[in-house]
Amino acid sequence: MMIKIYNAKLFRNGSFQKGGIVFDEKIRALGSVSPEGGLDADGCWLLPGLVDIHTHAAVGADASDGNLAGLAALSRYYAGRGVTAWCATTMTLPESVLRRAMEAVRQFRRPSGGARLAGVHLEGPFLSPAKKGAQAADSLRTPDIGLFHRLNEAAGGAVRMVTVAPELPGAMDLIREVSGVCTVSLGHTGADYDNAMAAYGAGASHTTHLFNAMPPFHHRSPGVIGAAFDAGASAELICDGIHCHPAAVRMAFRLFAGRLALVSDSMRSAGLADGAYTLGGQDVTVKNGRATLKGTDTLAGSSIHLLDGLRNAVAFGVPLEEAAAAATSVPARIAGLDRWAGSLAVGRMADLLLLDRDLGVKRVYAGGQLVEKL
Repeated sequence: MMIKIYNAKLFRNGSFQKGGIVFDEKIRALGSVSPEGGLDADGCWLLPGLVDIHTHAAVGADASDGNLAGLAALSRYYAGRGVTAWCATTMTLPESVLRRAMEAVRQFRRPSGGARLAGVHLEGPFLSPAKKGAQAADSLRTPDIGLFHRLNEAAGGAVRMVTVAPELPGAMDLIREVSGVCTVSLGHTGADYDNAMAAYGAGASHTTHLFNAMPPFHHRSPGVIGAAFDAGASAELICDGIHCHPAAVRMAFRLFAGRLALVSDSMRSAGLADGAYTLGGQDVTVKNGRATLKGTDTLAGSSIHLLDGLRNAVAFGVPLEEAAAAATSVPARIAGLDRWAGSLAVGRMADLLLLDRDLGVKRVYAGGQLVEKL
């Protein structure tokens, strides 16, 4: 069935433009649209569906569980909050557990009205013990090209991103090898500026949760942050008001203009109440939305969804246009999804998010299908 929305503010090419849209499962027309038989958007914001390239879990389900029912629950949860494409992000776990998660991704089929599982982000196990954060120390591995290929094969070639600490033995070889297969991101690392620059030169192009699990920027030791800026690498940011101060958020948008992605980095507690949870096989306590490894102050992911992050960025002083790009076109480009996700264009999948003036969800469409609010 063809659907028409008119009198909207369409997010196209980095700005909002008055117009309308006609679509079924794909976008058929954009721009000037007659009101006859259409839905009046009343001047509200119409964006492409959001793209979350770093999310582990929500509503009690985790991508690392290797459970098809859990993946379906995640797909429906994300779609109900405007996220129409997501990368299942795994933790540092034994190969057998990761393989099971990869096989589930390969077998998964999007449920009706659910978000598209666009691929896998392997956040580990090739991470630094010194900057492991909430990753399990006993499952950390030195970079292993064979392991990467085994996991990617198990996922049906769906790995879109892998996070690597470049100072580890074998890291540069892995970066050179797999950067032709997926996006390589630097993260959970103690690398200095020179080492990080060498890694970006070898093929890495992204930076996992900027500022977190890496050395802080110092004017005489700029580290990964300074290297990412100089190398023209992209970066991602957890905008939950806990992982980064609002001033750091505003600064990151200036430093990485056009190459900053918002991510949720959400864990099982997203969409649920405070309490006791697990992440990567470790116990986590969530209090007032702040998730930490039990008995420590170590942050363990977030309890937000990506639209929360977009709203927070705007509340922190980031222009809506920049925040919208950071939740749509930029992450789609980083993960190699931009041929079908992250922008409004004729022929693209009709993954759409209509927001009211207060950035509340009015409607979500996934592949042209109206998503029920959950």
